[in-house]
Amino acid sequence: MSTTEIFLLAMLLIFVVPFLVWRLGRTDYFAPLVIVQIIMGIILGPGVMGALFPDYHKFVFNPDVVKTLNGVAQWGVMLFVMLAGIELDLKKVWQHRRESVTTAGLSLGVPLVFGCAAALLLMNYQGWMGAKAANWQFMLGTGMACAVTALPVLVLLMEKLQILRQPMGQRILRYASLDDVAIWGVLALIMLDWERVGRQLGFLVAFALLTFAFRRLMNRLQNSDRWYVAMIWLIACSFGADWAGLHFMVGAFLAGVVMDADWFGQEQLDALFKNVLLVLMPVFFLSTGLRTKWDLGGYSVFFVGGLLLLASVGGKLAGAHIAGKLLNWKSGEASIIGWLLQSKGLIEIIFANILLDKQIITSETFTALLLMAVGSTMLTIPIVYPKLNRAQHRGLVSQASS
Repeated sequence: MSTTEIFLLAMLLIFVVPFLVWRLGRTDYFAPLVIVQIIMGIILGPGVMGALFPDYHKFVFNPDVVKTLNGVAQWGVMLFVMLAGIELDLKKVWQHRRESVTTAGLSLGVPLVFGCAAALLLMNYQGWMGAKAANWQFMLGTGMACAVTALPVLVLLMEKLQILRQPMGQRILRYASLDDVAIWGVLALIMLDWERVGRQLGFLVAFALLTFAFRRLMNRLQNSDRWYVAMIWLIACSFGADWAGLHFMVGAFLAGVVMDADWFGQEQLDALFKNVLLVLMPVFFLSTGLRTKWDLGGYSVFFVGGLLLLASVGGKLAGAHIAGKLLNWKSGEASIIGWLLQSKGLIEIIFANILLDKQIITSETFTALLLMAVGSTMLTIPIVYPKLNRAQHRGLVSQASS
């Protein structure tokens, strides 16, 4: 078979298997299609399929096919991260800055501390810290991976729960938006390379100056031209960030942050977001799954995944409850908000991919973080749904202040 035919066979696996599991297994309540795709990416990787059928796995996922899949995956994740940046509405955050900063700070800071403590424990054992990581980079990177809230997946979950447009849903979006900004800022700090700090500062200065010109240009363009120019801007920012050593996904996020959703229209942005999830992101999930390994001491990655899950979920819930007491939230609000904010989904996986690329974590740590992301997201709907039902009976959600 030619490389093209094998590539198409791999694409068939990527799209057919998760869809059948999701549709026939009716997993939507506890595992939306996105989560099933992530899990199937892990199963199709070397840790499961590669161990059970090594010859078949090497045939389908040979180096040429993997390179092609990685190219498609990189483009898809660039678009996804850009859209996550566009989704941020910092104007609303500023209008409710005291509540937003307090909640976002605690819901990010507490799991960050818990995650750093877990990383400190892992540093006592070989095989978890990457070859090029300083101690502080490994601790901060692992801690921030535990603190991540996946804004795009959070939107999907709140749509499913029918609270996205309600006051509580809008509040949670504000908290998650602030956390997103902090996450990418910390990532840029972790990526700082003192040998290339001149390049990195040069990129940030050039980005700030070019942003003014870009925004003026976009305001003058016709709507049909804005999409094309936005793609050029995305590629240029991603290239500049990667050239400077900050990783192309940092550039993609920055490219989206300085864009206004009004330039494109919310309906068109939502349509693009859904199409990227449908067409491109399944390839990214498989590409991510091909990086998973758990050959370090047998099943120790599951133990570490559980430890990180405990740090992540426990930290988010503790942070939300502290915020609730400080801000006098109604009974039950802190639990709902804490559980929704702990969902990891795609952003945590993207974050972990970057840490792995830069050799700050090992493949085994990456696998543990991936398991933590899947577990935390799968827990969200089954736990939050009954809590919301009880809250709605008390009038908590419908009457929650905006």
